Amino acid sequence: MLLSGINHVGVLTGDTERFLEFYSAVFGATYEVLQERDGFKVTLVWVGPTSELNVFELADNTEHERQVPMFRRGRLDHLALEAASIDAFDEIRARMLERGATDGFVTDFGHILSLFFRDPDGLEGEVCVQNPDAQPGVHNPPGTPATRYHPAGNAPPDRLTDSPLST
Repeated sequence: MLLSGINHVGVLTGDTERFLEFYSAVFGATYEVLQERDGFKVTLVWVGPTSELNVFELADNTEHERQVPMFRRGRLDHLALEAASIDAFDEIRARMLERGATDGFVTDFGHILSLFFRDPDGLEGEVCVQNPDAQPGVHNPPGTPATRYHPAGNAPPDRLTDSPLST
């Protein structure tokens, strides 16, 4: 198997502080606010050695309020799988490129490398792997090219602007 589990789940919330208090108090989770600006906040919440909740709070976004009925809840944004190793990540990337499920761009988020894809039903997902080149405490924004995959350090223009995390 090329995967070792879930890397993170992207979750929408209307109140980051309430969310953090619950997960810290109940599960002992630790967290770091990664970015906060212009009505947008993203926080990494560690719930295991390599498992995170990526918590997004966006002004005027009410998707987190949809709790019922089942299958119309709306607050799950995306799922990220954890590759078992850098070699497994490379194999997954090659297989996805063959199927046209990804453009192959690998983002260097600092602690992880990330490859976005779309499954046959259109669900956006990621495959992540612990970054063997990571430097402690360094977090990079979306669109940061992973130099081991993009030696020129160039990102396609849409990678730099399509995310609310950019600039």
